[in-house]
Amino acid sequence: MTDVAPADRYVLEGRVVTMASPGVISDGAIYVDGGVIEAVQHAADPILHAKYEGAPRIRTGDTIYPGLIELHNHLSYNAMPLWDVPQMYTNNGQWRGTPGYTREITKPSQVLGQTPGAAQALVRYAECRALLGGVTSSQGISLASAGGIEKYYQGIVRNVESPDHPDLPPAETKIANPAIGGAQAYLDTFLAVNTCYLQHLSEGTDATARGWFLRLQIDDSSWAVNDVLCGIHCAALRREDFDVLAAGGASMVWSPLSNYLLYGETADIAAAKAAGVNMAIGSDWAPSGSKNLLGELKVAWLASRHAGDQFTPKELVAMATTNPALAVKWDHLLGSIEPGRLADLMVVDGQTDDPFEHLLLARETSVTLVLINGTPRVGQKRLMSRFWPDHDLTNLSGIDRYAVARSTRYLYLTHDDDLLDGLPLSQAVDDLAEAMRNLPQLAGDVDDGIVAPLTTEGTVAMAGGMAEPGGPIWRVVPDFEEEDLEAALAAGEFSILAEPYRFWVTEPIDLDPITEVQDQNYLRRLLSAANLPEHIRNGLPAMHGRP
Repeated sequence: MTDVAPADRYVLEGRVVTMASPGVISDGAIYVDGGVIEAVQHAADPILHAKYEGAPRIRTGDTIYPGLIELHNHLSYNAMPLWDVPQMYTNNGQWRGTPGYTREITKPSQVLGQTPGAAQALVRYAECRALLGGVTSSQGISLASAGGIEKYYQGIVRNVESPDHPDLPPAETKIANPAIGGAQAYLDTFLAVNTCYLQHLSEGTDATARGWFLRLQIDDSSWAVNDVLCGIHCAALRREDFDVLAAGGASMVWSPLSNYLLYGETADIAAAKAAGVNMAIGSDWAPSGSKNLLGELKVAWLASRHAGDQFTPKELVAMATTNPALAVKWDHLLGSIEPGRLADLMVVDGQTDDPFEHLLLARETSVTLVLINGTPRVGQKRLMSRFWPDHDLTNLSGIDRYAVARSTRYLYLTHDDDLLDGLPLSQAVDDLAEAMRNLPQLAGDVDDGIVAPLTTEGTVAMAGGMAEPGGPIWRVVPDFEEEDLEAALAAGEFSILAEPYRFWVTEPIDLDPITEVQDQNYLRRLLSAANLPEHIRNGLPAMHGRP
């Protein structure tokens, strides 16, 4: 196998949706050098500079967008199947820590995250699940070594907590609700962070959920709200609450599908828009969300229609591009296709009339190319091969092939700071599926302090890196660690949660296909969810190309 880096100077042609001035260029050309966009112009214009004379000119025939930015996900749970939510809740405190949720989601995920071999397979699966849907930035996975050193994974997909670029400020995240009487402390935190603080905020529909937001009020005239705050969910907020967010320059992340499946309702998007709140979008996580932003955008479009066409297709696309870039203060480098921006790009097959609806209707098989920092990471062979013009893709090291439905995608997963040692997606899927088939055994191994997972043949799992003999042992740290349940445990509530993993993890779990187009059961399970509103249930099949 030949080890050759892809071309880092090239011209990418297609219909360019810049999400900035001059808007949409029907026959555009993007000049990229060293991961940075040097120019965006018409393809017929004279060549930008002599240095591009011998560079690959990649004519996609497709539509090019900024890479999608997702500000809300729990990646370490994304191997879990869609949860059959047992009832309609009114706030997230009602289901977190319950025995059913713990047995089906929390404990199996924690076992995988503590099992060498399965842990890095989970990381690769989660980031490629995002990547195959055109996501170039998401919330990262936190890793801790056996020595206690914790870091955020810097992988192929950008990580908002550890973006791996000196000019992209990292964001802070918090799951637990604001503390009672802690508003001033929150404001002090925001002033210290001075970038972005992603805070779960008022997840639910009742007065309790809204009360979590009201804890940010310092006095009659001031709030712990400024442009650092980005509230996740905000489903219980009223118009006057959105006015507070907007007045402080705060943003929000909307996750409609998860809200619907758990609570039967989502945020008051008409009120949020009327107040002028900057809105991003996130697919939340596998147990109650879409597999990636392509799926979540479809739910958002249906929700917008139902609420009186609150958002145009362009405004919805902005929720996955320019708006999140503004929220995390990355808008000087990402979120739009402009000179001086980083070349985080996604390419969608074809050029239908409306370029924004074109993205909203796209599925994973529609994504023909994804670039991060100018590097081609996944795409069709016809496009990926142009970055290695003198080589056969099948003979290059670091290139993996993966079937997405009836279409093959080529993935380039080499990275300078890759703790996964170039683990191919195909192998990661096999390793993760095997680990999930053997979850009860692995649960017992974790209880007993055994760190090496066994395959069905009785040998140590093949995945390298974290599991190599003598190397560092890493585990995935779920960012949904039930931190606000610690007090309940100390008080003797939910004492059953202290039972060992083998008490909880007694059944194997089948690993779902990584994309929606491969998962024939996903839409069926989703449409049968008890809390899903009829306007979503009736509208989703057509948006997924199903009768």
